[in-house]
Amino acid sequence: MKLVYTGKTKNVFEMENGNYLLKFKDDVTGKDGKFDPGENQIGLTIEGVGDFNLRMTDYFFGKINEAGIRTHFVKANFEDTTMEVKPAKVFGHGLEVICRLKAVGSFIKRYGEYIEAGTDLPYYVETTFKNDALGDPLVTKDGLVVLGVMTEEQYDDLRDMTQKITKIVADDMKEKGLDLYDIKFEFGYDADGKVMLIDEIASGNMRVYKDGEYVEPLELNKLFFAE
Repeated sequence: MKLVYTGKTKNVFEMENGNYLLKFKDDVTGKDGKFDPGENQIGLTIEGVGDFNLRMTDYFFGKINEAGIRTHFVKANFEDTTMEVKPAKVFGHGLEVICRLKAVGSFIKRYGEYIEAGTDLPYYVETTFKNDALGDPLVTKDGLVVLGVMTEEQYDDLRDMTQKITKIVADDMKEKGLDLYDIKFEFGYDADGKVMLIDEIASGNMRVYKDGEYVEPLELNKLFFAE
């Protein structure tokens, strides 16, 4: 297989069948030796993290595919911590989509004069460009269309899919006694221009609380997979 991309937490290989193979790493983002999902640099290596991330991704992508929502997921291989995916193009140079159920984090920093921290949000969707140097700037639907990143129809599909996927994750967390506050996704599109969920769904991409207390991503892994 040909290595086509070396990422912070995953490497991407091109397969002979036209699909791609994602190799999950134990590297995590952080600073000064401390794990921080919000950081844009590798901070440390934690044994087993890649396996946890793959298992959670496999679990949720399976549910999402069953719900009839398009994803790039084909299958996972836990023995070598890899996931086979269908080809997909990213929007622009990479787009992150956040769905918020509670007013916390960067949302409350921006809009705190209008809303109290912890207020319920109605599956609020926002999009940001993946650009470390610019601090992942927010971009509106109109901006995405004007810049030629996507069509109005693609944005509407993306927003609808984001809300449906978030509900799947939130409902599952609720069954485990956990509350999803917000979650981050990545989307791309196939050869026909149809929007699809790509990348992963892992503990480092979501903010989860239990009994009103924030659950660290590594602790969330343990709680989520507890028998």
